[in-house]
Amino acid sequence: MNTEITRHTLAVLVDNEAGVLSRVARLFSGKGYNIESLAVGTTHDPAVSRITIEMLTDEKQARLICSQLRKLICVHSVKRLSNERAIRRELVLIKVSAPTHGIRNEVIQIANIFRASIIDVSTETITLAVIGDDSKAEAIQKLLGEFGILELVRTGTVALERGAYTIDEQTKEKGEFDYGKNVL
Repeated sequence: MNTEITRHTLAVLVDNEAGVLSRVARLFSGKGYNIESLAVGTTHDPAVSRITIEMLTDEKQARLICSQLRKLICVHSVKRLSNERAIRRELVLIKVSAPTHGIRNEVIQIANIFRASIIDVSTETITLAVIGDDSKAEAIQKLLGEFGILELVRTGTVALERGAYTIDEQTKEKGEFDYGKNVL
């Protein structure tokens, strides 16, 4: 059994109602698992929300938490997204100190390099929005840290699979959700 700790991304479709997120989070804390990233929003069906969860676990723990999630009445579907097929993105808002014209120009140049959007400018600050993966967010944060980051907020990762793969029943891999098997 592989006991290597790796990042696992879960897509979970749940009822869009009060208390569901709390039940899902309690399942993780009750098992002693830490959620590294969590993003929740409604889907094209307003009665259903999609939760994207990232956790650092070994293979056995990932299978166990998926199995436990499926047992919750409020859960419609659970799918582990493979790293090879997943498109992962995060939104980061960063407010940077920019008290002079020269500093503002430098921050704008960095924003252009990272394809960040400048969403607010004042005589003292510039606020940027960056969309990308973890490495992009960390790289721009490191560069902007030299100017003084006043505030920073990250949404948590959202993810979809590339191509025709979806969380819907029609595109699930054969055997993917067979209970009692070591396939996941």
